[in-house]
Parts: sequence; structure tokens; C-alpha cells
Amino acid sequence: MDILEQNLRIPAAGIVLKADAIVPGDARGMVLFVPGGGSWFRRRSRHVAGQMCDAGLGVVLAELITPDEAERGTIELEGGPLASRVEALVDWVTRYPYAEGLGMGVYGTSTAVAPVLAAAAALPVEVQAVAARGGRPDLAGQQLKRVYQPTLLIIGGDDAPALPRARETLRKLPGEARLEIVPGASHLFDEPGVLERAAFLAREWLLLHLRPVARMSAHH
Repeated sequence: MDILEQNLRIPAAGIVLKADAIVPGDARGMVLFVPGGGSWFRRRSRHVAGQMCDAGLGVVLAELITPDEAERGTIELEGGPLASRVEALVDWVTRYPYAEGLGMGVYGTSTAVAPVLAAAAALPVEVQAVAARGGRPDLAGQQLKRVYQPTLLIIGGDDAPALPRARETLRKLPGEARLEIVPGASHLFDEPGVLERAAFLAREWLLLHLRPVARMSAHH
């Protein structure tokens, strides 16, 4: 299987974010994968992106904050500015030549979950489906009522505070929505095997709901 790999720099809401693209030649869909906080350089995220690629999904794995912001702790991790960045990333992926004709989903983890949900609410056409692992989906607030895309929430079975928040979020989502609880997983999903289980659930959800799209070549 031919696989395209690219290192990218994507302008987003006044800054430039690093990203990696991994796209199989016969991709069935495109995923914008936004890990939370400072997890950009962790092997974990790249491992998950590789799993998605193996299943036939193209992936743009993008940071949401710059290394400088992570170091200084100067950005409000759950707030509106990050949703604007996710929107800018989605817009960029829709114009990415290797995403031509592919439906797009978004997978957010940790502190990226609320911004990803808010961005999905703002982009009902561009984003076909959402998967979210951990984090605080409830912090997307009123935006949750505008997320009509099929949405999967994944939380750890050992993350007690997350369960009521996830159930409350599920009640607010107006479209198709599901909650998956991964047994033995804590808030960070760093126990053996649980990250793989979460990645499997996310990619199966996205594969199920992504559909080819017709985009005008004038977009490029």
C-alpha cells in the first residue's frame, strides 16, 4: 500500500501549527486528529495515527498549541480561541489536495475535546463525524446543542468524574451519539492496551460515518 507522509505547517487563527499527514493511496476518508495539550511529540499520538492509516483512513495529526505556548502556559486550554484553531485546521484539510473527494471526521483527545466539539457545531457541512476521547466535552457548553454530526464519546472506566459529565453531554447532543466506556482506563489512558482500544473505537466510528464528497477543484 502506497502511503504519503508529509510534515506540514498550517496557518490557523493568527499562528502556525505543526502537523503530520499520513495518507494511504486508497484512503476511504480523512481524519483531522487533534491530541490535547502538549501531547504533540508523544509517540502515542503517532501510533494512533498509524493505526487509523492501516485501517484505510488518511490522517492529519495536528498540534493545537505551539511548543512555546505549552511551555509558558499562556493559553486558556478549553476556550474559544482553540475552537477557532480547530475550525482553521478543518478548513485547511478541506483544501488539502490529498483529501480531495474524501469525507472528513475529527478526532479530539484530552484538552482538545471541547474545542473539537465546538468546531464541529460551527462546521456542519465540512465535518461529517466526531470522535472524542477523555477531556471535558461538557466545556463545549451551548455549542453541544448544535453538534448534529454522529458523535462518539470515549471515556475510561476508571475515570469516575468523567462519567456523569459524559452522560450529561450525551443528553445535550441532538444527533446520533454514543458513549463507549473502556474498562480499566484512567483519565490519561496510559494503562496497557487501553489506548489501542480507544483508537479502535474511534476509527471504526469514523469509518462507519464518513462518506465521499464532491468538492470543486477550484477549491485548490
